[in-house]
Amino acid sequence: MEWVQETGRIYAVGEDGKLLAEVTFPEKDGIAQINHTFVDESLRGQGVAGKLLEEVSQRLRKEGKKAVPICSYAVKWFEKHPEYSDLLSSFQNS
Repeated sequence: MEWVQETGRIYAVGEDGKLLAEVTFPEKDGIAQINHTFVDESLRGQGVAGKLLEEVSQRLRKEGKKAVPICSYAVKWFEKHPEYSDLLSSFQNS
């Protein structure tokens, strides 16, 4: 799957242009707020959402940014992947 990267968003579309997967992470006060994760029904259960979170985590690490996971999937993903805990901001979403 080929990821398209934009400011605050990483996503993939199918050949027909249909959105297959995405994660959004707008910045607030310089901290990425991971607020939405979506995977099309046809791809669920294949680890696609985890790959999205790895992509956003690698990007944030490369850019030297911190994150606050807001969507339930991102919260659980960071709990299960302590190797990315350095990316978590000490500030809570307000």
